Amino acid sequence: MFAFWSLAKQLGRLQMKFGVWFYGLGTAITGILDIAWHAFDASHQPIQSLGRNLRGQHILADVVGIWMVAAGLAVLSRRTARAGAIASAIAYLIFVAMWLLRYYAGIHALGWRFDVLAGVSFGVAQQVMLVAAAAMLYVSLASTDSALQARTAVAARWMLGLPPLVFGVLHLIGIRVFANIVPHWMGLGYFWAATTGIAFILAGIAICSGIKAILAARLLALMLLLFEGFVEIPPTFIRLGNQATWGAAVYNLSAIGACLIFAEILASRVDRRQIGSAENPNVPGRTTYIAAAN
Repeated sequence: MFAFWSLAKQLGRLQMKFGVWFYGLGTAITGILDIAWHAFDASHQPIQSLGRNLRGQHILADVVGIWMVAAGLAVLSRRTARAGAIASAIAYLIFVAMWLLRYYAGIHALGWRFDVLAGVSFGVAQQVMLVAAAAMLYVSLASTDSALQARTAVAARWMLGLPPLVFGVLHLIGIRVFANIVPHWMGLGYFWAATTGIAFILAGIAICSGIKAILAARLLALMLLLFEGFVEIPPTFIRLGNQATWGAAVYNLSAIGACLIFAEILASRVDRRQIGSAENPNVPGRTTYIAAAN
């Protein structure tokens, strides 16, 4: 029994390391893309919400890019991980704000159209997932207050659980669009698009409800990893000069990391409660991240 428990902890630490690396590198590479193109990735960073002819956009893109490179790299080191989590959260919150402004801009320009509301909601959901991971990572490293960690876990559960629900519903509603994204060699585009939509919805329900939330987050990370290999990376070799193509592939890395971070921090909380109830409930446990770093 002890050997099984030890093996489970080792696997959890390994998955946490993978999560932090996916998240940190995804954040850093996103910054590199902004710097390389001297522009924001409109599909994830809608600077247009501040105005189509905003002056100094290229300078602002470079500044944000440098910020994200520093934030992503900081997350990868135990000594600077808390600062990196804060910096990452700030960057992704800015992108959330940009998307929220797109609601007004889109409705003002095109009216109350479903495709406008759906597209903006998709963008908001993508960035909220990454904010949730940064918040959980920071609190797990900075606080021994179990009550604060519990409140953060609840908030992160909804911030990580609602986006897959949005993705899933939009997959089913816009099944024709997503079917065209399925690689031709796989065939059955509508089947895979529908299956993906259902999987997103089930993952979102599990995470929000707390029923098999850890398993759901891990399976969601696995699904996104498969997307990375089959859907996101291949187009980058065809459209080398397209920032949006690269941005989609890199965003997916950060999202995979967010799911793994959530799953393993949640798992570590469960482990600590089990250990505490069996031994001494007054002794706080160390987070999986810190244990993995050691």
